[in-house]
Amino acid sequence: MGLENIYFILVRPQIGENIGSVARAIKNFNIKYLRLINPKCNWPNHKALATSVGARDILKSAKIYNSLEKAVGDLDIIFASTSRVRKINKKIISVLDLKKKVKIKRKIGILFGPEASGLSNNELSYADYLVKIPTNKKFSSLNLSHSAIIFCYELFQFFTNKKIVYKSSYKSSIASKSEVNKFLSFIISRLDRKGFLQPDHKRKSMIRNINNIFHRLNLSEQEIRILLGIFSTLNEFNKKS
Repeated sequence: MGLENIYFILVRPQIGENIGSVARAIKNFNIKYLRLINPKCNWPNHKALATSVGARDILKSAKIYNSLEKAVGDLDIIFASTSRVRKINKKIISVLDLKKKVKIKRKIGILFGPEASGLSNNELSYADYLVKIPTNKKFSSLNLSHSAIIFCYELFQFFTNKKIVYKSSYKSSIASKSEVNKFLSFIISRLDRKGFLQPDHKRKSMIRNINNIFHRLNLSEQEIRILLGIFSTLNEFNKKS
């Protein structure tokens, strides 16, 4: 059990585009379930479909409820997003601490209020925890989908607990030190011919710096060939000029 037990719940959402963006956000992080309570925009909503991009399946499977009580009735723990500290007897945590309160085998609801006003105190009473996203204190209100994607990321990190390694599809092997040294000998000989490595007492330090630059770059065999081609072309061009 994990991400398949996460339910994002939008209470009285007002703007179709925001609903679509939330659907896209949760699908980005492999969360499947969206619930809507009394949406204020017409539903189904073509603007929501447009902004959902590849997440139309999330919208089509979204469940519609006429009360918060029914929407959370089958869930075990509820986290309610709030942009301000409320005068209410509830534990308030940072979204950064969300993973400390999540229980792996529990069905979890993430609650968001309408864009204009947020959740009412009565609606917050259904939550186990209020969750605040740390922001600029003078400008703390976030777009609904932006808030949702931050929650998604934190939950995804928690439930996807294995280290993720990204591998490039780039084919060329790393150039050997011998290949890099041959390339360096080639360009240094050309620089010597042009009198670039002057004056003589600075030549060694200049060559050392050139060596440091190209050995540090971890060049591939293909990149060495490209650089050889560039310098050869420039050399031929200078001869003709």
